[in-house]
Amino acid sequence: MSESLLSLARTVGREAAAFVADRRPAGRVDVAATKSSPTDVVTEIDEACERLIRERIFAARPDDGFVGEEGNDVAGSSGVEWVVDPIDGTVNFVYGIPTYGVSIAARRDGEVVAGYVINIASGAEWGSVRGTGSWRYDGDERRVLFAPVPESVAHALVATGFNYVPEIRAAQAAAMATFLPQVRDIRRIGSAALDLCGLAEGQFDAYLEQGLKPWDLAAGGLIAAEAGLVLSGLDGPPGERMVMAAHPAVAEEYFALVRACGF
Repeated sequence: MSESLLSLARTVGREAAAFVADRRPAGRVDVAATKSSPTDVVTEIDEACERLIRERIFAARPDDGFVGEEGNDVAGSSGVEWVVDPIDGTVNFVYGIPTYGVSIAARRDGEVVAGYVINIASGAEWGSVRGTGSWRYDGDERRVLFAPVPESVAHALVATGFNYVPEIRAAQAAAMATFLPQVRDIRRIGSAALDLCGLAEGQFDAYLEQGLKPWDLAAGGLIAAEAGLVLSGLDGPPGERMVMAAHPAVAEEYFALVRACGF
């Protein structure tokens, strides 16, 4: 069943990516609204893309639930719930930075069982089914992902992001000032879903971010975990307070470092 959920996610996700790419105008995109702060933006294309995804999923599976970034959540009766970010990396989308994607995950009884992410700008696609691995698509072929072992925490390239609320941002900056000298470097790409897919591929050695919502984490988190990475929160499961991820060979040391830096 999880394979069929992934198949639907990919079909809908590819249509949604084409929808967004076709409607993005040249130059900067107009902002329709803001969320957590004046710099945390939403566009009309975000909202239209989420409507398209919801309509396509309910046409195929009318009894499922739906949780989306733009709201209008629907409670289902099937035990399956879709967790969707129509454009993860909206600020990149607004500015024309080619790193923004569609993220679609299916949860069964609260557990993510299938995840799909597509970079709208480049067309790169990733997928995963719980218990069977994760992969990058090459056409319809699947290139299975195995996260490489980092040389060391001190030589780790770490993907991260920052909250849009100024007070939280200031605290994160202070913690990062302690953290940064103890790793190779950081990268702030602007899309959590694409960061986690990049981590699964070996583009990064580790990850940390605060403030992730379920739609930011669901698909990319499964893809990273099924590539062999460990995901954790500061004192429990990964969630809005913190998401940390690293290879098992360095995870304990890396997580201890993040905690010691005061995030």
